[in-house]
Amino acid sequence: MNIHDRTRRGRRTAASIATAVVLVSTPAVLPGLAGAQPAPPPTSTPFRTPDTDACPHRDVPPPAIDASEVPAPGDAEPQPVPVPAQTVGGEELAACGVITAAGAPALPADISAAGWVLTDLDSGAVVAAKDPHGRYRPASTIKVLLALVALDELDLDRTVVATAEDAAAEGSAVGIGAGGVYSVRQLMQGLVMASGNDAAHALAVQLGGVDTAVEKMNAKARALGALDTRTASPSGLDGPGMACSPYDLALIFRAAMDNPTFAELVATESVPFPGYPKDASKPDNPSRPDMPGVPVNPDLPLNEDRPGFTLASDNALLFNYPDALGGKNGYTDDARQTFVGAAERGGRRLAVSLMNADVLPIRPWEQAARLLDYGFTQPADTAVGTLVTGNPDAAPASTTASTPTSTAPTDRRTEASTGGAYAGVDDESDAAIRVGAGVLGLIVVVGLLLWARTLHRRRS
Repeated sequence: MNIHDRTRRGRRTAASIATAVVLVSTPAVLPGLAGAQPAPPPTSTPFRTPDTDACPHRDVPPPAIDASEVPAPGDAEPQPVPVPAQTVGGEELAACGVITAAGAPALPADISAAGWVLTDLDSGAVVAAKDPHGRYRPASTIKVLLALVALDELDLDRTVVATAEDAAAEGSAVGIGAGGVYSVRQLMQGLVMASGNDAAHALAVQLGGVDTAVEKMNAKARALGALDTRTASPSGLDGPGMACSPYDLALIFRAAMDNPTFAELVATESVPFPGYPKDASKPDNPSRPDMPGVPVNPDLPLNEDRPGFTLASDNALLFNYPDALGGKNGYTDDARQTFVGAAERGGRRLAVSLMNADVLPIRPWEQAARLLDYGFTQPADTAVGTLVTGNPDAAPASTTASTPTSTAPTDRRTEASTGGAYAGVDDESDAAIRVGAGVLGLIVVVGLLLWARTLHRRRS
């Protein structure tokens, strides 16, 4: 048995334990709510990869199947996120079908995601893609963006007392309770490892409230250059105007993986997690001594101190793919399955983002694993585009799908001439030159006037 086999077997055992722990310790995920992936339903419908060649989602995500995105009474319906005039990441990424380098082998046949991007985390090269800038809903993968904002602004050691509103957050939950005392780090663990919408709400409150947190997330997306993205909730629950793209999800995840704390959180398999006290506003109703968890009075809800428990990651890639670095999954009825994850092999780090996927023919994490395996077989310099981080007006270096290209940095002067990330530097220089020329011209004019006046006096 080689080390990969031992690792895989150990992780599968851990996954089984983790699943049992999560089932016992956390509330069930309701259909249609942002959270863990549901079990695949039985079906006789044959699998078929969605056809996106005609760019059906260039402007907006697929139609919603529920009322989650209907604006509240009195609120205007958000306009679609504008499509940039120039394709971010390279013109090859303007295509909406499958994009691979010339001579690359055929892609795995069992990928159900409507859109996906396979990237090199270190160079930023896009190795292959399908509908990279198509607009889709991110579901809980948008929690990666919330994590970035929280890591920017919050002290990980700050103490937070959870409220009843935090505990009652709609959707998947890590299991925080009113009156429970948590550090920001523990809330981040609940957010990333268990996709807790309760943890997302508590973190959003620390960032100034839900609406403020959403504004900060959207500002962060713009700062990163994620121009296809608009979030409507901190947790990934669908809402009016919600949109993202496989390209943006890859860009956001790459930025997050550059943060050592996030990389540690997403790679953690299990941690102890605090409990919380009983609700003092409700009548005591503890468990039966002979049957823990069963209330003494069956007509009243259980009300007793909640002990701490072991929190396990819900990311199956981490437990089943030997080279996995971690990732994040999500699901809503409108978004369908979403996933982002990364792995390292031979010193090379690759990541996959999947959007609008299905659990057929294989689960999303398995689809990601197939694409990661595919990517690791490609030459290190394979690229059909580039993740462009930073200035939204940066002009990406064009790559050609027929010829794999490297992602060497562009010359600053060249980038500035096309409105790139360093355009501000050259604009300031040009302004200084214009001011200097104006001053010199003024001196010349004054000199000529004085000379003319002196000449006039001499003549008179």
